[in-house]
Amino acid sequence: MNSKETDATYIYTYIHHKNEHDLCRMEMRSFFGFDTQLNYLMSPINVDPSRSPFIEDRLEVLYKAETFPELKEMVKAMKINASTFKVYCFNRMDLGETKKIPHADRRHVERELGLIIDGEPDLDNPDVVFGLVALNNRWYFGVYTKSISIWREHVHKPNSYSTALNTRVARAIANIAVPNVDGIRAIDPCCGIGTVVVEALSMGIDIEARDINPLVCVGARENIAYFDLEGTVTQGPISEVDEHYDVCIIDLPYNLFTHITREEQFDIIKQARRIADKCVIVTIETIDDLLEEIGFKIADRCITKKHLFVRQILLCE
Repeated sequence: MNSKETDATYIYTYIHHKNEHDLCRMEMRSFFGFDTQLNYLMSPINVDPSRSPFIEDRLEVLYKAETFPELKEMVKAMKINASTFKVYCFNRMDLGETKKIPHADRRHVERELGLIIDGEPDLDNPDVVFGLVALNNRWYFGVYTKSISIWREHVHKPNSYSTALNTRVARAIANIAVPNVDGIRAIDPCCGIGTVVVEALSMGIDIEARDINPLVCVGARENIAYFDLEGTVTQGPISEVDEHYDVCIIDLPYNLFTHITREEQFDIIKQARRIADKCVIVTIETIDDLLEEIGFKIADRCITKKHLFVRQILLCE
């Protein structure tokens, strides 16, 4: 049993590519303060499932029971504040040691609960979707939310280049940097075409963008506007930033067109230390020595792979 299960208010299910295993877990730790090797997670913390590129479903738990008949009695007494509803059982895959429930059996338990809920069933456009899931010999019932893969729309940008972060990785990095958006100011001072910035803005993160290359700044502005987002992209080096931020996100330049020396890397990270309380750094090289010399401590880290291309994601404080 998950150590957090007894405190659960929310249940989240996860799906990710094997190359994103570590990145998914690092995002978990950022949101919830712990991770799990299971493909579901229980927590009292409320996270919009559409923020994560890895979360599939969220259940806000209203009732839990040892048996289905016991759960039915609880649901029967429930009063709902919606005129129409739908019941959805999301045991469509193995969840930890709990085996997938066959389609016909899932439909059966959905109908069983639907018949006793005081409301009007609507399978197409309900006011509320109730979720049902069996886990570890318990049944859970509550309000269901399906993750919407907003990041998929951002794959097709007007401007892109082959070595840019993919949208899933960029979205996870934005979440690692800013798990809670309220009152947090962020900056991406080496924003490139704005891959991270687009994801951050789409999640309501207060982030400013900057790049030393004027043509790249134009591309980033076009990408932001293309998705009807509003954000500021300023041209200039990080050394000219004179404001202070809660967090800085830096994808260190590395390709042939923006070759950077070790000394230039050192200067960018040193400037990041000056302008922000914490920093999420993306690098293809091991830079632990630079971070230590500058005064950063690595609070968390992971790697993400794309074929043979490996990136390190470092959360520094």
